[in-house]
Amino acid sequence: MMQWIDIDGSQGEGGGQILRTSLSLSMITGKPVRFNAIRAGRAKPGLMRQHLTAVLAAQEICDAQVVGAQLGSTELSFIPGKVRSGDYLFDLGGAGSCTLVLQTLLPALWLADGKSTIKLRGGTHNPMAPSVTFLQQVWLPLMAKMGAIATLRLIRYGFYPAGGGEVEVQVEPVNQWQPLNLMARGQVTAMSAYALTANIPDAIAVRELKVVNQRLGWDESLLYHQEVSLVAGSGNVLLLQMDFEHLSEVVCAIGTQGKSAEKVAIEACAEMQAYLDSMAVAGEHLADQLLLPMALAGAGSFSTHKVTAHLSTNMGVIGQFVNVAMKICPQDSLFYIQIG
Repeated sequence: MMQWIDIDGSQGEGGGQILRTSLSLSMITGKPVRFNAIRAGRAKPGLMRQHLTAVLAAQEICDAQVVGAQLGSTELSFIPGKVRSGDYLFDLGGAGSCTLVLQTLLPALWLADGKSTIKLRGGTHNPMAPSVTFLQQVWLPLMAKMGAIATLRLIRYGFYPAGGGEVEVQVEPVNQWQPLNLMARGQVTAMSAYALTANIPDAIAVRELKVVNQRLGWDESLLYHQEVSLVAGSGNVLLLQMDFEHLSEVVCAIGTQGKSAEKVAIEACAEMQAYLDSMAVAGEHLADQLLLPMALAGAGSFSTHKVTAHLSTNMGVIGQFVNVAMKICPQDSLFYIQIG
């Protein structure tokens, strides 16, 4: 008789991360999973297009038996088969986040028996999702240190809300997960700000970069405007990157209709400044994205300045699949996450 894992989608922050983490770990562990109250904590509960794509993509790479995979569904059952390496193409249609689907699939494909290629079409720089730049510059370099290699190439930008972007990822199977202990950033080695614009006035980028200069004190030689061509619709993204000896941090702010260039830049600068002031190694978004691979490695540690609902919820979901100790240890103004 199958031992089902029952996942309450309303627990903690009640969002799509519960679904994605559970799908990843179901494929990896071979444990069947039942979901109820999917995305109950959101204004529009149930599976939206990018969540449905993640489910169908997971189904394809492991030949899973799935019931309930339709838009708006709040209940789903997923019985995984064996994860298969191969060449895959998934189209999210519009601006659904490529990176969220990718982070669902990668942990499983890293444990497949051969190399894989994944092409994803949709949004590349979205609100409420890690940007392709973040994965390229922050997350994947840390995964490589853990023995998990994936090369992510941005073929075409897909800005919110039009989407239409494309990425390609080459995935190498993991020989052996390596524990990662991130206890210090190290010295600053580089910093840069890129204002990306597509089919909008250049003045928007100029105004954003002026705020970065004023708020963070970054010299004009570190500020860049990049006009992006061959995109669907129009778009604007401000990317702030700081490189340290042991890792990088990227902040991504999305320009949207009715939001001033100054507000976009102020939000980005405030997030980067909070990270710098905290002395934490992992920013608030990276923190919850380190949990699953560290749990697979069986050990790891890092510091962060904020225990978000995403982090604590993700920790609870991982604990339903993997028997590994996970602790949050407050010390001074930081939180030390210890795994194993």
